[in-house]
Amino acid sequence: MGDKKVSLPAKLINGGVAGLVGVTCVFPIDLAKTRLQNQQGVQVYKGMFDCLTKTVRAEGYFGCYRGAAVNLTLVTPEKAIKLAANDVFRQKLSKDGHLPLWGEVLAGCGAGTCQVVVTTPMEMLKIQLQDAGRLGEAFRIFPESEPRSLCFLTSGVFWVFSVSSRTATRGLAGLYRGAGATLMRDVPFSMIYFPLFANLNALGRESAGGQDVQAQAPFWQSFVAGCSAGSVAAVAVTPLDVIKTRLQTLQKGEGEDSYRGIVDCTRRIMRREGPSAFLKGAACRALVIAPLFGIAQGVYFLGVGEAVLGLLG
Repeated sequence: MGDKKVSLPAKLINGGVAGLVGVTCVFPIDLAKTRLQNQQGVQVYKGMFDCLTKTVRAEGYFGCYRGAAVNLTLVTPEKAIKLAANDVFRQKLSKDGHLPLWGEVLAGCGAGTCQVVVTTPMEMLKIQLQDAGRLGEAFRIFPESEPRSLCFLTSGVFWVFSVSSRTATRGLAGLYRGAGATLMRDVPFSMIYFPLFANLNALGRESAGGQDVQAQAPFWQSFVAGCSAGSVAAVAVTPLDVIKTRLQTLQKGEGEDSYRGIVDCTRRIMRREGPSAFLKGAACRALVIAPLFGIAQGVYFLGVGEAVLGLLG
């Protein structure tokens, strides 16, 4: 994610470790974000803490990690692709060790585009699992509403089977439902995040008194730069994330809409819920992305991949 030249295998290891550690730490907040964004008719949760409290009470502590298996499985290639692609594009666009701002933005654009191959199916399956508890809670609170499926009130195994069946009937396209919306979210995110992180990280080198432009910023500066850039980019693209989440939720609750595409989804949300609906889960998303990318930069700084390859070599 920086300009440090690291072998591709090391990048894959760094990205994988960063993703695994980050997801484990922030997944409950990400679950709250998904459930808050999907609320349309029945308002089950009042906010992030209310959502987490009700989730633990209704589903137990591990209910906060519903869908984590999907993320933990696919986050390694997803983070590795993002990490490696950005570095490759930055190196290709650099001239004499200098990369202009437009080059940083373009490199981020390329990284965001490449990662969608893995991000779309990962997000689609994760959202199905995360939102199951919300629909089950809505049915418990409002029993007069139409019961959607016993899957909502049973274990995640049955829900995985339900999602897998739906995906099988839709073919490969089922896994890439909402790909356009995912691309629309991830490309602007990467275009904002990577240049912002690079410049904040460069300030770390300057504040440390280093004159060498290739010198590494202090660990804490890389961590803070990752958190800061991640939170800014996350909040900036929250409206796009709301649209993506709505499109990728296959099973709807009572009174909730099915959308025909990005334009239809945007129009209906604006008309029925107002502009504020596009910022649902913004705080949760910032709390998820900030430490996730801070951890990613920390792992990259510490050279976990290089250390592992050194032990294996």
